Amino acid sequence: MKHIFRLLTAAFIFSSPLSAQWEQTGPCGGPVSSFAVSGTNLFAGIWGGGVFLSTNNGTSWTAVNTGLSNMDVQSLAVRDTILFAALWSGGVFLSTDNGTSWTSVNTGITYTDFRTLAVRDTNLFAGTSGGGVFLSTNNGTSWTAVNTGLTNKHVQSLAFSGTNLFAGTSGGGIFLSTNNGTSWTAVNTGLTNTDIMSLVVKGANLFAGTSGGGVFLSTNNGTSWTAVNSGLTVTGVGVFAVSGTNLFAGTGGGVFLSTNNGTSWTAVNAGLSNMDVQSLSFSDTNLFAGTTSNGVYLSTDHGANWQSVNNGLANLYVNSLVADCPDIYVGTYDGGVFRSTDNGTSWVQWGLTHEYIFSLAMSDNYIFAGCYNFVFRSTKDYPDWTQVWYIESGVAAPWMAFAILGNTIIVGGGLPVSRSTDNGTSWEWIDAYPEPNSISSFIVIDSTIYAGSQSDGVFLSTDKGTSWTEMNTGLTNLNVRSLTFFDKNIFVATNDGVFLSTDNDTSWTAVNTGLTNLSVTTLTVSDAYLFAGIHYNGVWRRPLSEMVTAVEDKGNNVLKKFSLSQNYPNPFNPSTNISFSLPSKSFVSLVVYDVTGRKVATIISEDMSAGNYTRQWNAQGLSSGIYFYRLQAGNFTETKKLVLLQ
Repeated sequence: MKHIFRLLTAAFIFSSPLSAQWEQTGPCGGPVSSFAVSGTNLFAGIWGGGVFLSTNNGTSWTAVNTGLSNMDVQSLAVRDTILFAALWSGGVFLSTDNGTSWTSVNTGITYTDFRTLAVRDTNLFAGTSGGGVFLSTNNGTSWTAVNTGLTNKHVQSLAFSGTNLFAGTSGGGIFLSTNNGTSWTAVNTGLTNTDIMSLVVKGANLFAGTSGGGVFLSTNNGTSWTAVNSGLTVTGVGVFAVSGTNLFAGTGGGVFLSTNNGTSWTAVNAGLSNMDVQSLSFSDTNLFAGTTSNGVYLSTDHGANWQSVNNGLANLYVNSLVADCPDIYVGTYDGGVFRSTDNGTSWVQWGLTHEYIFSLAMSDNYIFAGCYNFVFRSTKDYPDWTQVWYIESGVAAPWMAFAILGNTIIVGGGLPVSRSTDNGTSWEWIDAYPEPNSISSFIVIDSTIYAGSQSDGVFLSTDKGTSWTEMNTGLTNLNVRSLTFFDKNIFVATNDGVFLSTDNDTSWTAVNTGLTNLSVTTLTVSDAYLFAGIHYNGVWRRPLSEMVTAVEDKGNNVLKKFSLSQNYPNPFNPSTNISFSLPSKSFVSLVVYDVTGRKVATIISEDMSAGNYTRQWNAQGLSSGIYFYRLQAGNFTETKKLVLLQ
């Protein structure tokens, strides 16, 4: 039985230009399964993330997925200006505009679980995981099965050598067709491992990569094979790339290079922080490697050195989001923490690189990360993560959610809830926690607590958790993963997408227009956007103004809500005034940050009574530029921008 909590700190301002509906914005997808090159365009196929395009050798990437039926891309191929994508359980799609739009081209295909594509002249071949090989001679308009003699129809790779077409199968070895697939013959003499993962042709040589037998070489069109594995320390070879006399092999243990047709191999992995290589491709003299959980790497010196090229493309499963405007932090599955300082336009690694991050939370000065059996803490200015809580091995304790209540941190998972009152320095077990069971997240608005359950939907309590009332009208899926709010508007993440409840209403409305994957794992609010972390589909955002309307206070005598005013004057030199209102006694933090997220001043950090306040800030000694000031009071957080002109 799980009792787990989450409080996602939200910060927001309304100064950014708005875009329509949901849009993809950051870490995205699963393993990089394939590459394709068309002129100066480099395409990457992502399992779970669709197709991405780079026009600058991987420096930046753009998702190009409009029209694709799903995001599970297995293979890419190019003929002239036509780009083809093979999807798992989706068939083949065609794009004539560099991926801007896609059209399904599956007439005649009876088996749509695709693994590989190959192009020669006017012939397009597609290999499936159980339906064998299909041929199209008209750019996918129609297809014909070409499987005579193909006794194993689990085709994992295809390769051409002159007029010979080779098919590598799962458990059936290699088959040869000399007539464009009309008939096939097994060519396996000498193969001691028949699970063929990859094929490549280099001159008169044909190489086969196997799942556990390393590399095999045939110099006679598959009539006989010889193992060529000297120096190859990993025997599962999933992909090849050829450039001149260089043959590269991608494995679960990195990249290996042979300059003598496989007679000997050398590891070439300097700078490659993820060794599980799923794809390799050349674009001119640049070699790209696609990995399972760290995106794309580039080598400009034949593999001697690698650098990450993932701006806009980090192939990760997003578990958690937390915002500290203008910064957004993402917790990923086996990828650690990422940070964006530009509302998700680009992301950088923020430590805990190989940890499974289940949840993130913020206090005034710290970020907390919940992992398997561990809680880590870091300052916000620099990723200096320190372990602050640990459960003995053998006990399943994935810390799924946090709540930050003043100086108290509460963390919940598969064990009784733990609490720290000193920012994680010391901890204690606590036995009191809200029902219903399997709580995945909670938020507090005024004096009302909202709890999300993994099996029973959303509940509210007005008596500090003593009793709970169900509020599930309109909620089509009761597996609630995350809650967040803006003003009195509550957003909930489920397997059926995002739902909204407005102004303390007990009913819900779906707000999913534009989302291509409704399996939403986490939510947070930052700037003018609602951000959603999607299961194997990265981070998406939608303008809050499309879904809710901010509520303004109408009375002047009684303060009804927290508020933070724009500083005056703005721009200023060197002093400015910041005003805010408190409807109740609260612990107040008013802090100023520069554009890198570094704290430059703490204006207030104390308990304050209800009322209207103005504080002056003197920025003498700081350089001209944009700064951000953030007010935290109770469960209220808001950030605004100010401009210093010295």
